[in-house]
Amino acid sequence: MNKNPSTTLIGNTAMSAEDIVAIDRQSIWHPYASFIDAPPVYPVAGASGVRITLSDGTELIEGMSSWWSGIHGYNNPVLNEAAKAQIDNMSHVMFGGLTHQPAVELAQLLIEMTPASLTKVFFSDSGSVSVEVALKMAIQYWHSQGQPEKHKFLALRSGYHGDTFGAMAVCDPVTGMHHLFADVMPTHYFAEAPQCRFDEPCNDTDIADFEQLIKDHHQELAAVIVEPIVQGAGGMRFYSPEYLKRVKTLCEQYDLLLIADEIATGFGRTGKLFACEHASIEPDILCVGKALTGGYMTMAATLCNDRVSEGICHGEAGVFMHGPTFMGNPLAAATAVASIRLLLSEDWQTNIQRIETLLEQGLAPCRAFDHVEDVRILGAIGVVETKQPVDMAKIQKAFMEQGVWIRPFGKLVYVMPQYIMSDEDLSTLTTAMCTVISQADLFQ
Repeated sequence: MNKNPSTTLIGNTAMSAEDIVAIDRQSIWHPYASFIDAPPVYPVAGASGVRITLSDGTELIEGMSSWWSGIHGYNNPVLNEAAKAQIDNMSHVMFGGLTHQPAVELAQLLIEMTPASLTKVFFSDSGSVSVEVALKMAIQYWHSQGQPEKHKFLALRSGYHGDTFGAMAVCDPVTGMHHLFADVMPTHYFAEAPQCRFDEPCNDTDIADFEQLIKDHHQELAAVIVEPIVQGAGGMRFYSPEYLKRVKTLCEQYDLLLIADEIATGFGRTGKLFACEHASIEPDILCVGKALTGGYMTMAATLCNDRVSEGICHGEAGVFMHGPTFMGNPLAAATAVASIRLLLSEDWQTNIQRIETLLEQGLAPCRAFDHVEDVRILGAIGVVETKQPVDMAKIQKAFMEQGVWIRPFGKLVYVMPQYIMSDEDLSTLTTAMCTVISQADLFQ
């Protein structure tokens, strides 16, 4: 039944920008947004390279890689061709009892490029779900070992792992944006966020809280879960590889599984293919997503070692108890294969170093502003942390007036450029950041 007789189905009819915004405001819920006094939304007509084009013809340099996923830019011809070829053959087929070449190729690539001990791949729909899968793997592993009491997790404060219930439960209970659900989520343990910065050593004081929690609770812990080196949406913090090494050592000492959430950091973003490589450690379980398909469509994967896979499969159930409908989607898998091959075919490490250098040079002036707390750069990530939260509506408009799209949150104004961004466009991006951030009145 048509809920509103005065409206008609639109079909393929082109809509005006005004109609798009009006219907959007009435009907569509955006991430972390309200229908009451909602912030503005801007209709996008197209995107190519590092630019998005709005319906009114405005072109903006997009500095977020579409929430950290579009590493090769928009409308990439290699990825376009892979998707087109696959959709003409088979867009989807169930993964229960069936398999196909795109999934097999993708699994092979992931096993080859991740730490050597990770030999098994479980595909899922999104980053949050890959974390759910990782948590379930850890719990089911210990259940299979006859230790069902080991079902808690140790995570880091300022961490963020996703928006589904299991993932929410291992996010920082204060900064993780999920405190409203605290009464209905499982409770876990949280160590203080690492205070040793990326280029600093990690001393006994830095790891003391983490070590004490493991010592006190290891008999009920299934695993430790961390975002290696870079804590993303929980604070955009970069910490010392030595800290991660010591985390791994403690997991081995107390016989705990280690889950590495590389959804945001995987595929070269930090200057290594995976951030774990900064510490030369191998997790038992690894989550990847976001850039997996080059930002073309949603897909994720959870990899594990033989200890985990064999432990689960020798247990009571004999199988791992999870199975998404769109698991191993051929269209997404074929695009992911093309994206990974494109990345590995290029001198990506030198390119990330180029971006890091230009971000460091371009954002350095922000350090002189009184209302800026910190400026930090790692790989293709640039962060300016302010002392007061941003006024989102005002600062978004100010960035657009500078010809760029940047989406800050809280006290964090950051960019994660596409790897294909030119020196000139990077300069435009960082100049816009400095220009806008210099306006103290934009911060509450």
